Amino acid sequence: MNKTEALHADHDTKNAVPWWRGAAIYQIYPRSFCDSNGDGIGDLPGITSRLEHVARLGVDAIWVSPFFTSPMRDFGYDVADYCGVDPIFGTLEDFDAMVARAHELGLNVTIDQVYAHTSDLHPWFQESRQDRTNGKADWYVWADPKPDGSPPSNWQSVFGGPAWTWDARRRQYYLHNFLSSQPQVNAHNPEVQEALLGVMRFWLDRGVDGFRLDALNFLMHDPTMRDNPPAPDDGRRKTRPFDFQLKIYNQSHPDIIGFIQRVRELCDEYGAVFTVAEVGGDLAETEMKAFTAGEQHLNSAYGFDFLYADRLTPKFVEQAVSKWTDAPGIGWPSWAFENHDAPRALSRWCAPEHRDAFGRLKAMLFASLRGNIIVYQGEELGLTQVDIPFEQLQDPEAIANWPLTLSRDGARTPMPWIVQSGEGGFTVGVPWLPVGEDNLGRAVDRQEADADSLLNLTTALLRMRRDHPALRLGTFEVLHADECLLVIRRIYGQQSIAGVFNLSSSSVALLQGLLRDGNQLASVNGANGEQLPPFGALLIEERI
Repeated sequence: MNKTEALHADHDTKNAVPWWRGAAIYQIYPRSFCDSNGDGIGDLPGITSRLEHVARLGVDAIWVSPFFTSPMRDFGYDVADYCGVDPIFGTLEDFDAMVARAHELGLNVTIDQVYAHTSDLHPWFQESRQDRTNGKADWYVWADPKPDGSPPSNWQSVFGGPAWTWDARRRQYYLHNFLSSQPQVNAHNPEVQEALLGVMRFWLDRGVDGFRLDALNFLMHDPTMRDNPPAPDDGRRKTRPFDFQLKIYNQSHPDIIGFIQRVRELCDEYGAVFTVAEVGGDLAETEMKAFTAGEQHLNSAYGFDFLYADRLTPKFVEQAVSKWTDAPGIGWPSWAFENHDAPRALSRWCAPEHRDAFGRLKAMLFASLRGNIIVYQGEELGLTQVDIPFEQLQDPEAIANWPLTLSRDGARTPMPWIVQSGEGGFTVGVPWLPVGEDNLGRAVDRQEADADSLLNLTTALLRMRRDHPALRLGTFEVLHADECLLVIRRIYGQQSIAGVFNLSSSSVALLQGLLRDGNQLASVNGANGEQLPPFGALLIEERI
């Protein structure tokens, strides 16, 4: 696919709209998608072999989580070679074949870029740590100890403990906001910025259509090394030293904006390239909007609103979506209910006996949101969180903070393809994490054969979103939100679509006078124009 031609036609006005605007994107976690060689770990050829499943869903693109050369201490988010494929995933030729097949199927390809830190095995860091005078001495964040030998600031790492580690060769501390094996790059250094942009160009030249920029607000620190102030008691449980501070000085430096502008300039050279920032933390909303404002910054930002919410309520949906209006200069949001870092939504948001009905409601609501929607692998099947015992944990954060941090491994378990297979058709070997008995019963082949399955419903809803500009591109208005009932309206041109969602386990009467007359587009769990059974929902194309 030629990126300069990667536009879709607006059904009403025939104006060219970038392919990514309003897109549905499918996240693939390579270790757990499909294993082609029997070693128990998913790989790039495995992804390629299963792309037809993704294309049938009706999504516009895939997002492939890190597959780069790495010691895998943080499972690929500790990169040792930005331009290499780790042997457990395959080769650069395998990557090229995956991109080619995706493009044949009409799928754009988005990949992660992890710029805030590298692995301590990256050649840049290996050179930087040798002494204070080498060519890359200032490519990472180094600092002298305080007079008493303690670290230069009180900054804490996300994964627990101080964000500083002593290196005897330089007789200095280096900064790491995550694992001690993930040293922080010094992105204030112009040479580092040039190197990172060179990495981006490398993948663009191989046909990539977009990037997710991981932990982007960690890219630059305060060079004066000021201590972070303590966080006020907001009632939330604090399980890590990181939680006890306001993260003001170890991240979120205003100069990040300048680098973002350089990223946008480079991507614009290649046409319709999609860029989305991952932004979490105390100032997420402010930073997301700054990173995406106007036409000189990133296209979108990927928020955490839904990913860690323990309940899905009408008021919560209204609050999250209302942050992103269609006012001039406001960026375009990207939403996810699940990902590789967050517990599966059905395990957070409903009781086990309600999962089938709630899954249908959730799918319809997701397809109705304004912005891009990112479907995590297996979400279309209704996969649930697998309980991984301590002795099988792989996640370094969960191991370090056991038992107070819910393991990310439970959401990273292998994709079940074939219900008759003991390992769900994911591998012929021993999988790196267990599939989970409950999830095995939700395998792709079983749901493909069931006309009423969540997989087939999700496919229908995603195609409906693609075919209706109001769902993909329209304004978003909340007409009503109480403890149970959410009513929304999407308008684009002459098309108006209303969505009605009962987010409770009790029946609710549809409020009269809220909706215009129209035709029902879709309904789940027995909902109709007068009554909404538990978790009932419907979409109506209104007459204007």
